[in-house]
Amino acid sequence: MNPNWELTNCCRHEQVRFLATIGIFTVVILAFWRTFLLTPFKLITVFLHEASHAIACKLTCGEVEGIQVHADEGGMTQTRGGVYWLILPAGYLGSSFWGMALILASTNLLTSRIAAGCLILSLLIVLFIAQNWTLRGLCIGFIVFLAVVWVLQETTKVRILHYIILFIGVMNSLFSIYDTYDDLISRRVHSSDAEKFAELCPCCTGVGWGVIWGMISLLFLSASIYLGLVILS
Repeated sequence: MNPNWELTNCCRHEQVRFLATIGIFTVVILAFWRTFLLTPFKLITVFLHEASHAIACKLTCGEVEGIQVHADEGGMTQTRGGVYWLILPAGYLGSSFWGMALILASTNLLTSRIAAGCLILSLLIVLFIAQNWTLRGLCIGFIVFLAVVWVLQETTKVRILHYIILFIGVMNSLFSIYDTYDDLISRRVHSSDAEKFAELCPCCTGVGWGVIWGMISLLFLSASIYLGLVILS
């Protein structure tokens, strides 16, 4: 079956539900952004941000000495070696990539199961190298949470696994955009990844690199919605 790249006869029931759910999740996330209700999902997003730094470090032959996620929604990845100018942008852009991957995975039950399994596996791995109890607690909490949702999916009529995966995906996509704005425009954090990257590549300021990364994040989000509609067609 050839992909419907032109989205002919869009939008059918599943496509409308996909768009509506993303819209609802976006409104909910923005409405409750500064409340404690979203804190666990923000922390899992910070975890994926830091994990992206770690993956970039390993892919460029560096060593990951530790990963931390803090209760104030900050994080740190300690690395040695690797290609620094690839490791730095990997946090923001990695969050956007994982957001897109999870949004696309949510369009199918099988891929939702695979995404949940990959998240559980990655959390298990990080549990043993975590350097603070916030990250350890986050790993244990989300492993239990995803396992319970998965069991409910398979044994009851409470079938929400793909919605959870979609919510985490939307959260990652929005968080990468918001984090860029918060670090570089709202508060101007001089220790942010973009400011450090500007020291390596001074052809653009930290704010400039942040805007570029934010635009790339928007492209990832737009691409995930478009490809999701293609898949569902």
